Amino acid sequence: MSNSKGYILVVDDSQTNNVLLEAVLSEGGYASQTAMSASEAWALMYKDRPALVLLDLLMPKISGFQLLERMKAKEAYADIPVIIVSALSDPETARVLQDMGADDFFSKPLDIHGLLKRISELYVSPE
Repeated sequence: MSNSKGYILVVDDSQTNNVLLEAVLSEGGYASQTAMSASEAWALMYKDRPALVLLDLLMPKISGFQLLERMKAKEAYADIPVIIVSALSDPETARVLQDMGADDFFSKPLDIHGLLKRISELYVSPE
């Protein structure tokens, strides 16, 4: 682990998705770390606050919904931008997530260019 200033945390229980997103982010010039579960993500966040989170929803034990809720309830993490990256793509889910505080929603398969554009808009490098 580096003390990666301004890294993007990728939370997905699929190793394939994590590897893909890491490659995309690295190509976009972003440092990233991955977590395979919400609890792993929480531990990473606690140790080293991310600049942005890419969050999958459907994960075992603690879902992305629950992690998002937990983040928004904690003052230290409430202002971290969260982009949901999920196979769920119904408008109702997107609306609920927006109400919960998610900044954006991308359904899988991913629109990589759209995602990178949105990251560049939301990403604030810490001073």
